[in-house]
Amino acid sequence: MNYDCKKLANLLFPDVTKTVEDLEIQYPERGLKEGARVTRFAPSPTGYLHIGAFYTALVNLLTAKASGGVSYLRIEDTDKKREVVDGVSAIVDGFREFGVEFSEGVTGFGAESGNYGPYTQSLRAEIYHIVAKALVEKGLAYPCFCTSDELTELRSVQEKDGALITGYFGKYAKCRDLTFEQIEENIKSGKPYVLRFYSEGDETKRIMFEDMIRGKIEMPENVIDEVLLKSDGIPTYHFAHICDDHFMRTTHVIRAEEWLSSVPKHIAIFKACGFKVPKYAHVSQVMKLDEEDGNKRKISKRKDPEAAVSYFFEAGFPKESILEYLLTLINSNFEDWRRANPTADIYSFPFNLKKMSPSGCLFDLVKLNDISKNVISVMKADTVYSLISEWAQKYDADFFNVFTRDKDFSTEMVNIDRESAKPRKDIAKWEEVKEYYSYMFNEYYVPNFDLPENIAADDAEAILAEYIKVYDNNDDKDTWFSKIKSLCEPLGFTPNVKEYKKNPEQFKGHVGDVSTVIRLAVTGRKNTPDLYTIMKLLGKDEVIKRLKEKNKWKK
Repeated sequence: MNYDCKKLANLLFPDVTKTVEDLEIQYPERGLKEGARVTRFAPSPTGYLHIGAFYTALVNLLTAKASGGVSYLRIEDTDKKREVVDGVSAIVDGFREFGVEFSEGVTGFGAESGNYGPYTQSLRAEIYHIVAKALVEKGLAYPCFCTSDELTELRSVQEKDGALITGYFGKYAKCRDLTFEQIEENIKSGKPYVLRFYSEGDETKRIMFEDMIRGKIEMPENVIDEVLLKSDGIPTYHFAHICDDHFMRTTHVIRAEEWLSSVPKHIAIFKACGFKVPKYAHVSQVMKLDEEDGNKRKISKRKDPEAAVSYFFEAGFPKESILEYLLTLINSNFEDWRRANPTADIYSFPFNLKKMSPSGCLFDLVKLNDISKNVISVMKADTVYSLISEWAQKYDADFFNVFTRDKDFSTEMVNIDRESAKPRKDIAKWEEVKEYYSYMFNEYYVPNFDLPENIAADDAEAILAEYIKVYDNNDDKDTWFSKIKSLCEPLGFTPNVKEYKKNPEQFKGHVGDVSTVIRLAVTGRKNTPDLYTIMKLLGKDEVIKRLKEKNKWKK
């Protein structure tokens, strides 16, 4: 450059009086213990919280927590064209649904906490301009007045020249050679410009860096004169995140793999600014199997409802289930750890970035359902009642009114076959509860007259007729079952299952078949949780009423 760089810096940034040194004082080192990691999740407010984005955020949180460090939420809102109304709230609310809290950062629309803010990029313009001015002073940034048409023409020239790469660099970067007088004249005439990085890279050289998930990576050196500030003074992602990560004292940049190709330019800009380069980890995409061709593909906002974390909450998956499942995708040893630590908090898991797979993880709704059944099965009845109530109040008002009408009844209902050594694992999400327990509520109960093939309609009617005579809702469980057994022999059934299996031709069935008829009569189901408890809860009048209804048996 054939001009006084400080003079140019003052021309471009006449109102910037602070220096990078001032910022270093304003945002000092954090003083954390040795080995503590500072991570960030930095989404753009362009819509709902994506499950893939939450996956990456969780990796950031786990990394910080495992090291006794800090994780913060930063909002990168410099691209106003893509921003949606109240997009910040959509992101923050998504994390709140998960019960996830960052150590510091944005906490809501216009709200934040922490000493390293503002945590919203649109409020950090002064910082970017201070650093940009410093780069101009060092001859590492310059104004570019090229129009979009000129840049298009430049790409055509590069293609004709057979250039290995296209972009604004080297001999093609014509604004590098402007004199101070030309720059000054362009500015005075109101000609718009961007501020570009002056790359000192060599396209024949390569750089090596360590990705904490993917290991050592070698890539070509950056030669592109990347745009740092757009014509409106707003920084690009490439420049803004470098300033933010440095002055927020980020030690580990953990982000989506789509940014992997940008690492060389980011390292170059970090070094040009005189900033320490953070550690990098690039998280693989969350994939799913395409229903049409069976191939793996990225979960799509356009095609897949499960792309939005709200999908899981609307379906009624407990947040604990989703977190548990994502941990199985994040680290392959999580499931073994969970088996050894069945009640431990997930954040006590010894998470390790290096144990993450560099290939895309496969999001499997079937496995999520299985894990969720396990999670729900070990919850206390009071907890289950509260979570179902909260879900129903948001998403099913009619069921909410029915379910909460009698708290004690509903709590005892969800406690059937729960809080035992081998709890039932039937429910994966709260939207299944109404159908699963429909026989417990007259509003939803539907009689079922379909008998198993091995039971005749006449025998079913006889079983119920005799059972009504001995049924007593005050019986204890042993007495209750002994009465069912006592019906067997007079009706041609055996109370002994082993005896039936030994000589099936001698009996119409066994005590299990007799119980099945009673179960069908009372619940309309062939398979339910503990029938004795169900009947106790329904009460004598309702049970008798249902037993007498069963006069239309069919097979």
